[in-house]
Amino acid sequence: MARKIVITSGKGGVGKTAVAVNLGMRLAAMGERVILADADFGLNNIDVVCGVEGNVAYDIVDVIEGRCRAAQALVRHPEFPNLFLLASNHTDPNKYRSPQAVRLIIDSLAPRYDYIFIDSPAGIGGGFHRAVASADEALVVTTPHVSSLRDADKVITVLKSYRLKSVDLVVNMARGDLIADGEILSPHEIAEILKIPLIGIVPQEDAVFLGERQGGAQKAFRILASNIAKGTRKLYNVTGKYYGFFGSIRRSLKKNL
Repeated sequence: MARKIVITSGKGGVGKTAVAVNLGMRLAAMGERVILADADFGLNNIDVVCGVEGNVAYDIVDVIEGRCRAAQALVRHPEFPNLFLLASNHTDPNKYRSPQAVRLIIDSLAPRYDYIFIDSPAGIGGGFHRAVASADEALVVTTPHVSSLRDADKVITVLKSYRLKSVDLVVNMARGDLIADGEILSPHEIAEILKIPLIGIVPQEDAVFLGERQGGAQKAFRILASNIAKGTRKLYNVTGKYYGFFGSIRRSLKKNL
């Protein structure tokens, strides 16, 4: 039976969809059968991020309205055979879809998969509640920016009312040089402020490409995937290379870029 995990955030632009996609890829590469379900009926871009928009024949609304079965709406990722996508509403994003209807679809797919990640719209509007109602666990994605933290705190407060099995934190776009200089909060300080466990740290990099095997971000996603699969709490060391003599040089160079 799949673990149903909603990936959400307080504000847009924090990399929530990128976290969902990379996490799905990493777990699929580990042999897990994974569905990425796009519950953002407004932007509905997870198929575009994965590069499979041309392969989408049916979306979640087609399933709700009986034009196809749930399994028929799934699109297999061409590079990760264990990764499947369930596209969001491409036809009428403003038409109301009940949380119960979406949950029935997610529940019907769960017995044949290991993970279903539900990509939620940002904020705490109706789309957020529709996504969370289908989940048993939550990952809250934030960046170190004050506005992102403030909105994440609001989301966490609402999530607690759902009595989920777990609500964990992923700090994205973490600048190790600024953390080492004490200019921004560290991920651990953010977790203390938001009062939820820290499960992942993803560094900000000048060029991060989805599916890349190399780079700090991809190492961070592998660690995050392992934490979710194994229940561990290992965290990517975002500041390590910025301490010491050579670290000070790296900090100086990065500031001048």
